[in-house]
Amino acid sequence: MTKRLQVLFDDDELAEIQRLARRQRKTTAEWVRDALRAARTRETYPDAEPKLRAVREALSYAYPAGDIEDLLGDIEHGYAGRPDGE
Repeated sequence: MTKRLQVLFDDDELAEIQRLARRQRKTTAEWVRDALRAARTRETYPDAEPKLRAVREALSYAYPAGDIEDLLGDIEHGYAGRPDGE
């Protein structure tokens, strides 16, 4: 399924885009689609590996953990002692 996207350009910018499209023997729409695809491809995403490595390392240790009911009680006690009364 295709969807229509409307993008507004000022006259000078549109003329430049049309000139570039003609130079590549493409329609303006085809040139814009190709430019957007190229921009998406260049988009970089943060590397997850450092975070995963830190999590794996943390999981290798035997951290002490209290009883879940005690921990939940401590959390509730902390909420009850907040100055805003919540």
